[in-house]
Amino acid sequence: MTRRKLIILCTATTALCALALGAARAHDLPKVATGFVANVVCSETFVSGQDPDRIFADTTAAMPGARLVTWAMDYKVDRVAKDVTVTLFGLGSSHAVYRGALGCYLEHGEPIAKVIVPADTKAQPVLLPEIAGPAVVQPAIPQLADALDRAFAEPNTPPTRHTRAIVVVKDGRVIAERYADGYGIDTPILGFSATKSVTSALIGILVRQGKLALDGPAPVAVWQSPDDPRHAITVDHLLRHTAGLALGSSLEASLGAALEPVNRMKFMERDMAAYAERTELATTPGSAWNYSDGNMIILSHLIRNAAGGEPADVLRLARNELFNPLGMHSVTLEFDGAGTPEGSSQMLASARDWARFGLLYLNDGVVGGKRILPEGWVNYSASPTPGGWVGIGAGFWTNRGDSFGANYRAARGMPRDAFFAKGTIGQYVIVIPSERLVIVRLGRSPNWPPEADGVFQFVSDVIAATGGKGKLAGR
Repeated sequence: MTRRKLIILCTATTALCALALGAARAHDLPKVATGFVANVVCSETFVSGQDPDRIFADTTAAMPGARLVTWAMDYKVDRVAKDVTVTLFGLGSSHAVYRGALGCYLEHGEPIAKVIVPADTKAQPVLLPEIAGPAVVQPAIPQLADALDRAFAEPNTPPTRHTRAIVVVKDGRVIAERYADGYGIDTPILGFSATKSVTSALIGILVRQGKLALDGPAPVAVWQSPDDPRHAITVDHLLRHTAGLALGSSLEASLGAALEPVNRMKFMERDMAAYAERTELATTPGSAWNYSDGNMIILSHLIRNAAGGEPADVLRLARNELFNPLGMHSVTLEFDGAGTPEGSSQMLASARDWARFGLLYLNDGVVGGKRILPEGWVNYSASPTPGGWVGIGAGFWTNRGDSFGANYRAARGMPRDAFFAKGTIGQYVIVIPSERLVIVRLGRSPNWPPEADGVFQFVSDVIAATGGKGKLAGR
């Protein structure tokens, strides 16, 4: 690397400057940055059917500091081979490959696990009543139409919102939805960390089946010695991000965050779970909160093992016990090179399917009279985690409790009983039991300031438009 390029790279983030002066992880940055972009562009080009130039531009625009290096980033989409290659300064190169029903994965030059997709089981009865007809649902309430106009409008000054899809469900029916150009009812959209809530649901199903337990040592093979301090880690610790593993934080979408070990795991390791499970402790399990994708990758490995041990077993479990009963037929769940689901951030589904997932939680884990999640699981998921200052439960973010995040959101119009699946740069599946509402918002908006995506205002607008009796007359 030339001195000029090093200086440019340093200016992208203060953390990077410090690392470039001597810390060992600095050389990971190009590979992590290119891996993130390659995975997103591959997934949304070949699964979502979107224009890769638009995906690249909208995604990097939402990432703090990204513009300082994206000028030196080159990406190539091969529509024949169905892969994406991304390079940065010629120092890091990442290759994402499309695998049909399995979506995309990052290829690291090693043999990948063979994943057999189970036979299609869509013939299974859908237990959730249909939430909408085949056409886009136009709002019958003028105030709701106005709210959608505001949610899709771009501010006069940056940051941009790039809203892609919104679906509003009241009392089990879609009452309003809208899509950006190129998106529609059936377009699968990447949920990023909203995927964590789906992983939490699969854990709940396995708990209901008696195959996993929240308490007691998590069944991770390399932690089973009582002399290993990680032996104290439970499934509850992993769901709540209090396991204490020294993986760093996944809370920020920025170049500085690329230097965390968890991002080496995600973008440089063929077997993500093995990397996470080898990590030593930074804090005593249960003593401190630290949001990290590594916790969810380990849970994904536990799901795979409890489901039967093979990737196909995970797909069969997810389809038969969760997706098909809810009528979620647009879902693509992606896997790493070792055949473990990337349950921290790599699930794509249509906005309506994300809404169907939210309805499972609005209805206390029951669909069509069948209990999908254990009794009490929804309240457990939404119960606040001590020390989780952003306001987070077990697989969901939450407005319950007295955290900084819960208080901040409540002051801006999001009800106290609300909880939600949240993905970076603007993905939400919001459940509001007191209003019988599920609100899905998907897009590409910066994480900071928190109001950048307009979600707080939109939730307030929807409640104001639908909260009174008789508001839905004429539907």
